Amino acid sequence: MLRYLTAGESHGRALTTIVEGLPAGFSIDIDAVNRDLSRRQSGYGRGGRMKIEKDAVQVLSGIRHGKSLGSPVALLVENRDWVNWTEVMSPTPIGEYSDPRSAQKLRTRPRPGHADLVGALKYDHADLRNVLERASARETTMRVAAGALAKQVLLPFGIRVAGHVRSIGSVSAPEQELTIDQLIARAEASEVRCADPEASSRMIAEIDSAKRDGDSLGGVVEVVATGLPPGLGSHVHYDRKLDGALGAALLSIQAAKGVEIGDAFANAARRGSQAHDAIGWSAERGYYRTSNRAGGLEGGMTNGMDLVVRVAFKPIATLYKPLPSVEIDTHAEAAAEIERSDACAIPAAAVIAECVVAFELARFTLGKFGGDSAQECLRNWRGYMAQVAGR
Repeated sequence: MLRYLTAGESHGRALTTIVEGLPAGFSIDIDAVNRDLSRRQSGYGRGGRMKIEKDAVQVLSGIRHGKSLGSPVALLVENRDWVNWTEVMSPTPIGEYSDPRSAQKLRTRPRPGHADLVGALKYDHADLRNVLERASARETTMRVAAGALAKQVLLPFGIRVAGHVRSIGSVSAPEQELTIDQLIARAEASEVRCADPEASSRMIAEIDSAKRDGDSLGGVVEVVATGLPPGLGSHVHYDRKLDGALGAALLSIQAAKGVEIGDAFANAARRGSQAHDAIGWSAERGYYRTSNRAGGLEGGMTNGMDLVVRVAFKPIATLYKPLPSVEIDTHAEAAAEIERSDACAIPAAAVIAECVVAFELARFTLGKFGGDSAQECLRNWRGYMAQVAGR
């Protein structure tokens, strides 16, 4: 079973992931992983941290001569900023300081909307830094690395995944009929990863306005996957439904607050005759849907249409004009703490969501066609596709 774990703190020495369950023999391009890491760091509205870090993976295990070995893949990304935090984030006791608050960069004023306060209460921490370092979206670096591996696993199956921005703040991009190649080209040409140039310009202006006000912006990103065979997932148990897995994975991304598959929210206001996708059949295409309001998923399974999933992200919780809060040690009223942050991270969120979706699709693809080698998996896939074509 394909799975991964991440470890590391925002200002710690490094971030790591271990990807387990990757069969042997898949071609792995480390440069492609690094390109996705670079995409995550780009985008209009990012803060000063992205000028410091130049993320690139070191492969510690599981890949040899460009091929997966079938053993766990361990990847590491160093934090360049660690040199400025070696004492603050040291794993050993710091000793006595004349000003411990300064030496530890102690944080005692929680940010509304962040994990700071609840995490401190749950784990009985007196210093919010013990929470915020791990709760930081810096952790998504390794989710992108794992997802970049997953995208390479999907390629031999003919599956491609692309993320783009649908809205930032009050600015939304119009619906467009684009091929996945057109979508990727237009999104990557935009500073905000939006496929519509006019909407991109208005999004940039919206970000500039929020930044001037010391505020932040959220938005909605969309992930599209093409080439999916019918039948990934299952209807028989909750934990085998692909839509459930996608929802759980996407909602676990920092600041994600809502997930929509297909026209979910619009369909809630429609009659059934206008919400579902009629079924057709032809000798060339086999079974197909005449529309895709379901977003490629029916009954917890892919139906052969493109997967379309959207994720709503709230504005970043760190504000340069902070909201009221309290000191957790004295309960005195005080403005919330300020950590270095972005005005808007939605362009990066599109890359993160893309990679998170890719990993879940790879997990379910290998679960369906799995074996110990790429050749065995692809043989199983070809046999299944022939079976489906014969129906």
